Amino acid sequence: MLFSLMATNDEGNPPAIDVDEQFENDSAWGQDDSASYDMLITWDWLKMGDDIKIFANIYIVLDYHEPNRLHRAPIGNSPEHILDIGTGKGSWAIDAADMYPSATVRGIDLYPPPVGWVPPNCILEVDDVLEEWTWRRKFDLIHMRLLLGAFTPEEWDDVYRKCYNNLKPGGWIEQTELDVRVMSDDGTLPEDSLLAGWGPNFLGCGERSGRPLNTQTTMRAAIEKAGFIDVHEKLYKCPIGAWPKDPQLKDAGAINMEHWSSGLEGWAMWLLTKHGAPIPWSPDEVRVYVAKVRAELRNPKLHIYHYT
Repeated sequence: MLFSLMATNDEGNPPAIDVDEQFENDSAWGQDDSASYDMLITWDWLKMGDDIKIFANIYIVLDYHEPNRLHRAPIGNSPEHILDIGTGKGSWAIDAADMYPSATVRGIDLYPPPVGWVPPNCILEVDDVLEEWTWRRKFDLIHMRLLLGAFTPEEWDDVYRKCYNNLKPGGWIEQTELDVRVMSDDGTLPEDSLLAGWGPNFLGCGERSGRPLNTQTTMRAAIEKAGFIDVHEKLYKCPIGAWPKDPQLKDAGAINMEHWSSGLEGWAMWLLTKHGAPIPWSPDEVRVYVAKVRAELRNPKLHIYHYT
């Protein structure tokens, strides 16, 4: 998560997560009853409606102690103009409009949002941020979330420049992304496991597509390159599975496991059949791969997480 222009936040890597030893012996673990996954991915724009909803729930759990769970930028109680780029289903923009009746909140995406009603101060519209920005008012806050793989590096530079030029003096840009690499602090993730290779595999797909998936690790430098000052970053270790001892992290891990269990095939089928190495994979090869990854996920002795 990144904040720019006079942001204040904790920096540095978060500590290791304590393990709930009883979890490894839970006989209920390993049941896979996840619902079908309807994620839509296109390389014109990355739209992950269900993913965004699930990750919103994860951040609510991780930020349970924060008075404002929508954002960290201190924009005051009466902002006037807010922009949500890549709004998807419009959930964040709608919530922001409810929170700030003083503001006009715009949520934009390349596809019309599937909603029938929005607050009167919320505008959900189809627009392309790579085209010329024609809004007459500058923004107090520009928000982005889960746009990894949406743009080429050059397009990201263009987006950040436009954000910089369309913020009020003292305005904020706030972006939240995830790292696709799976990690462990206690050696429970074998180096030769499919989960250990998941991140490098998909980072390679992103590179071959021309739209890298390493946004979480590169966005700070790109934001600073655009001219933003006093940039701060907060990293979360987001567990995969309910293995942590801490109740807050246990809840976040359970929600994250839902995301992983349901989303594996959606991610893998799109990326590997188009950009797999050494040549694009067949659908059957992807299904076999996903089945093996799911089997590894069901191992309660793995204490794994990713950064977000």
